[in-house]
Amino acid sequence: MRIVLVGPPGAGKGTQAHLLAKTLSIPHISTGDLFRANIGQGTPLGLEAKSYMDAGRLVPDEVTIGMAKDRMLQPDAANGFLLDGFPRNLGQAKALDEFLAEQGIALDGVLDLEVPEDEVVRRIAGRRLCRNDGGHVFHVDYNPPKAEGVCDECGGELYQRSDDTEEKVRTRLEVYHTETEPIIAYYDEQGLVATIPALGKVDEVTQRAIKALKQDS
Repeated sequence: MRIVLVGPPGAGKGTQAHLLAKTLSIPHISTGDLFRANIGQGTPLGLEAKSYMDAGRLVPDEVTIGMAKDRMLQPDAANGFLLDGFPRNLGQAKALDEFLAEQGIALDGVLDLEVPEDEVVRRIAGRRLCRNDGGHVFHVDYNPPKAEGVCDECGGELYQRSDDTEEKVRTRLEVYHTETEPIIAYYDEQGLVATIPALGKVDEVTQRAIKALKQDS
């Protein structure tokens, strides 16, 4: 299956992408992984992306699209893939359609993880990370530490990332509504979109997504 996963920040896309890809036996292709791999390997696209990032500029769509195309042509993606974070806007969505058409294939579905905006803010703004290398993550409401500001695992200091404040989260949501949400309408016109309520337990959300894919196949 060839699937695109979309949803606002804090919807649980990374978690669901990993679980769905494993269940469906297809590779999980995320934008973050594409950038890290290309930059780490020093590919031409990676070097180009790094030059923009080092200058504090946005990486152009054509660079991101090029990385995604290269990844989708890898042998492990021959029978399908799950795209997470790509396409991010209409231009990327149309480029993806053109690329797939050239390969004689098409998307099987677009899963839209739906979460109320206030819940997105609560999820992200409530996160607290340990400053030590263990990467332990807590949440003031859903997974609070035993002692405020102290990691249960190692006693390290817990902190809130600078881009996890409510103000920054709402700004990120505005960007999502402006840039990414239009691709949902674009794919809906093609009859590809299944809206998945993303509240509840992780495995419940996964099962909703699997059920939606089976209904559409």
